Amino acid sequence: MHDDALTLCLLQLAQYAGNPHTRDSLVDGLPLEQGRLTPSLLPRAAARAGLKASLLRQPLARINTGLLPCIVLLKDNRACVLEQLDRSTGRVVTRRPELDMAQTEDSLSELEQHYGGVVIYCRPELSLPQGDAETAASADNGHWFWSVIRRHRRIYRDVLLASFCINIFALAMPLFVMNVYDRVVPNQSTATLWVLAAGVMIVVFSDLALRLLRSWFVELAAGRADGVLSSRIMERVMGMRLESMPASAGVLAGNIQGFESVRAFCGSMVVTALIDLPFFLLFLLIITIIAPLMAVPVLAGAMLLLLYALSVQSQMKRLADVSGQVSSQRSAGLIESLHLLPVFKIFNATGRAQGRWEQQSRFLSGSSSRQRLLGASVSVGAAWVQQTVSVAMIIIGVYLVIDGQMTQGALIAAYMLSSRAMAPVSQTAALMTQYHQAAAALHSLDELMHSPQERSSTAQNGQTAVRGDIEFSKVSFTYPGSERPALNQVSLKISAGEKVGILGAAGSGKSTLEKLILGLYQPTEGTVFVDGLHGQQLDVATLRRHVGHLPQDLMLVNGTIYDNVTLGQTQPCATALQQAARIAGLETLIGRQAEGWSLPVGENGQALSGGQRQAVALARALAGEAPVLLLDEPTSAMDSLMEQRVTKGLGEYCRARTLLLITHRTSLLSLVDRLIVMDHGQIIADGPKDRVLDALSKGSLRRAAA
Repeated sequence: MHDDALTLCLLQLAQYAGNPHTRDSLVDGLPLEQGRLTPSLLPRAAARAGLKASLLRQPLARINTGLLPCIVLLKDNRACVLEQLDRSTGRVVTRRPELDMAQTEDSLSELEQHYGGVVIYCRPELSLPQGDAETAASADNGHWFWSVIRRHRRIYRDVLLASFCINIFALAMPLFVMNVYDRVVPNQSTATLWVLAAGVMIVVFSDLALRLLRSWFVELAAGRADGVLSSRIMERVMGMRLESMPASAGVLAGNIQGFESVRAFCGSMVVTALIDLPFFLLFLLIITIIAPLMAVPVLAGAMLLLLYALSVQSQMKRLADVSGQVSSQRSAGLIESLHLLPVFKIFNATGRAQGRWEQQSRFLSGSSSRQRLLGASVSVGAAWVQQTVSVAMIIIGVYLVIDGQMTQGALIAAYMLSSRAMAPVSQTAALMTQYHQAAAALHSLDELMHSPQERSSTAQNGQTAVRGDIEFSKVSFTYPGSERPALNQVSLKISAGEKVGILGAAGSGKSTLEKLILGLYQPTEGTVFVDGLHGQQLDVATLRRHVGHLPQDLMLVNGTIYDNVTLGQTQPCATALQQAARIAGLETLIGRQAEGWSLPVGENGQALSGGQRQAVALARALAGEAPVLLLDEPTSAMDSLMEQRVTKGLGEYCRARTLLLITHRTSLLSLVDRLIVMDHGQIIADGPKDRVLDALSKGSLRRAAA
C-alpha cells in the first residue's frame, strides 16, 4: 500500500476536507500504472473526493503557505503531505506514507534534498444543496464536449490571431500584381519591381510560417481534447448502471464509435474554414473599394452556394438519422454473430445472420450513396459557382477597363481576391453536408454521457472494510423492459460469518438477489443494507472488493490464467494465489502445463474445458481473500472427484467468512447451515438447513403467487 504514495496523500487531504473516502472509491476505474496513482491521474481522483487539484512546478521556498496542506512530490516516485512550513525557523511538518501517515517534523533543507520540483494544491469544491450543486456544476463544467474545447481557448485565440494575419497577408499578392501592371510595367521601373518583390516574398514566407504554426496549434488542441474526451467517454461507459445499458452491446459500441465522426468533423479543416469565413467580408470590402460593380458576382455566388447547401440539409439530416440507426443495428448483429458463431454453425443458422447482414448492408450502401451524391452536388456546385464568378468578374472587369473606370492591374487584383473570398465559402458549404452525421453522433454520445452512474455521490462515509452483514428490507426489482418483477417484497437478514444456501427453480430470483448484493442494480423498491449502512452510502468498488463472486455465467478475459485470477487486484498476494488455486482445483492444470500461470485461456476461456474455466473463475473469487463469498453453482461443470476436493477446501476456507451459496447440488449443502428457498421472486422458506430440507422433502412449502 505504501507503494501508492499519491493515493495515501490524497486520502489524507480528503479527510482534512471533511470528505473521507476509501482507496477504491478514489481510484477504481482509473488506468493506474503498476497499481499506482500518477500525478496526471490525480486531478481525476481528487474530483471524486470533491477536490480540485492543481499541479505546479515551483521551488519549495515559493510554496503558498495559505494553501496548505498540499501534496509535495519527492524523488523516486515518493510523495508526502506538507501541513506546515515555517520559513523563519526552517521547519516543516509532513505526513509520509512510508511512516503510516504519522505527523513528523523535519528541516526545510532536508525536505529540499528529496523534493521533486512539483507541488499539488487541492482545494474543496463549493458545497451546495443538490439542486444548486447541479446548477453550479453545469455552469462551471458546462457541456462534456464543449467545455473541453473551451479549455483550449488560448490556443484557439492564437489560431485566430494567425488566421487574421494570414488573411491580411492574402492581400499582398493581388496588390503586388496590381502595382506591377499599373506602375512598374508602364514606367519600366525595375527598381520598384525588386522592392515590391522583396516585400511580397517576406509576406509569402511569413504566410508559410503562420500556416504551419496554425496547423500545429489546431492539431495540438485537437490531440489534447481527444485524449480528455476519449477518457471521459470510456469512464462514463465503465461507470454506467446496468439498467441504463442499451439492450444490445453493439448499439452501445456504435454510439461510442460515433465519436470518430465528431472528432473528424471538428478537425483542422473545420476550424480553419470557420475562422476564415468572416474574412469573406474583408475581401468583399476590398473588391468593392477597387470597383463596386465587381463585388456583385462574388456576393451573388456566395449567397447562391450557401442557399443550395442549406436546401439539402433536411435530406442530409433524414439520411444521417436513418443510417445511424441501421448502422447501430448492424454493429449489434455483427457482435452477436461473432459471439454466437458456434451456435449458428451447429444449428445451420448462418444463413439467417448472413441475410440480416446483407439486408442492412444494402440499405446502408444506398443511404450512404445518396448522402455522397448530395455532398458531391454541393462540392461540384461550389466549383461551378466559383468558375462562374470568375468568368463574370472578367467580363464585368473588361467593360470597366474599356470605360476607363479601372485599370488592368486592378482587374487582375479583383479577380485574385474573388478566388480568395470564395474559398472559405466553398469549404463551409462542403462542411455543411457532413454536419448532420456528426450532430447525430454527438446526440447519441450526449445520451451516453448523461446516463445514470452507479457511483453514488452520497458514498462518502470512508468505510474501508465490509464485515458481511447483509439485509434486504422489502426489496422489489424489475428488469428494464420487463413487466414481471424479478424480486417482490423480499426481506431477509444475513449476519457476518453465516453460511447460507439459496435454492430455487430457474427464474425464481436467485441471480437477481446476488446482483443486488453486488450493487450491479438498484432496487425498484425497498433498501439493501450492508453492515447496517444504506447500500448507496457504501462505494460500490469497496463493496465488491470485499465480496468474492463466482457468477453462473463464467466470463474470462483474453489473457493468461494469472491475468484472470488476479483480475482487479493491484498488488496480488502470492500466498493467497496459491491457496486459491489449491482450493479451486487449479493446481493440477497449472502444474501439468509448461506455461504454468502464463497459460493462455483464449477469448472468454475457449482454450479451456468447462471444468477448467470454472476452476479459474472460482480461484479468482477466492484470491482476493474477501470476507464475503457469493458463489453461484461453483462446481456445476466439475466431475464428482473434483467436486469433493473443492467442497472440502471451501469448507476450511469459509470457516471465518460469510458464505452465500446458490446451488442445486445436495453435496454442496454441507457447506451451509441455513437455507433460503425462493420462488417467483419471493422467499417461501428461510431457516435451519435440516428443517427446510425436511419441508422440501415433504412438499409442504407453498409456491409463491405467479
